[in-house]
Amino acid sequence: MEYYAGIDVSLEQCSVCVMDASGKIVRETKVASEPAALSRYFAEFELPIVRIGLEAGPLSQWLREGLVNAGFDVVLLETRHVKAALSAMTVKTDRKDARGIAQLLRMGWFRPVHAKSADAQAVRALLVGRKLLQAKLRDVELSIRGILRGYGLKVGEVSRGRFDARIRDLIEGHDMLTTVISAILKARAALWDEFTRLHREMLKIARADPVCHRLMNVPGVGALVALTYRSAVDDPERFSKSRTVGAYFGLTPGKYQSGETDRDGGITRVGDAMVRTALYEAAHIMLTRASRFSALKGWAMGVAKRRGMKRAKVALARKLATVLHCMWIDASAFRWGKEVVTV
Repeated sequence: MEYYAGIDVSLEQCSVCVMDASGKIVRETKVASEPAALSRYFAEFELPIVRIGLEAGPLSQWLREGLVNAGFDVVLLETRHVKAALSAMTVKTDRKDARGIAQLLRMGWFRPVHAKSADAQAVRALLVGRKLLQAKLRDVELSIRGILRGYGLKVGEVSRGRFDARIRDLIEGHDMLTTVISAILKARAALWDEFTRLHREMLKIARADPVCHRLMNVPGVGALVALTYRSAVDDPERFSKSRTVGAYFGLTPGKYQSGETDRDGGITRVGDAMVRTALYEAAHIMLTRASRFSALKGWAMGVAKRRGMKRAKVALARKLATVLHCMWIDASAFRWGKEVVTV
């Protein structure tokens, strides 16, 4: 008899449900959300467990790694599929969620999620931290502008390097403004120093990585885009076809068809939003700033004439996801000729 275990992960304790091949619940319990505790529980379990499943989430990668190292077959389940499968339950509890996950494993109605390597996780943490500091830095600068605007002081267009001097010139002679804005400027300086440090670390990693170095030959693809794409894909071999990468990152049009209703929607927006944004920005740069012409840009300009610039950028972002994957798999350089369009 085969047995399957579903785990509903929480911060402190996980709900565990073990089910046999016929759907009968064998055991239900709660275990501490620690890899060692879960590994010990399943190791002491008297029945052979074929597969353990848990929904992808913040703690899931860490727990999965610990269970895999202990010798168990563990899969991460795609969050949208789990949510859709469990949505029929009128009463939602952690216990019932664990039961549902075990049922999905037993019937095979799940899509496994790729577990990132340790290096990809580290790079992802760097990119998330860099983006957070960048966002807070922008918020601080906008807040300063808003405070000064209440006094009729307009900052105007100013470079980031001249921002501090410009603000201090405007607040000169205002005692309260000097006290408040000086404190905010000190916080901005600290944010800028730490953002710069993480940005340099990001550039260092991208320049030392041969894959990123190759991807950066594509017009519009810089260190940030290349490293974001590389860390998200992680293992290019997990995609059997390059053209499926764009759909994986939510860059393909959605569709709803039922009976006489048949309508196309915007892009699905599934998958990694950070990669989707990076590819869109790369497409924008290729179409608006890249000086050297390529067949890929020519194809996108044709789309722009027919469908508009915004749709052309989305289409080009989807095409870039395919091109970058082909370059990675084939270890080839970017081709500027017409053969690029046939990828």
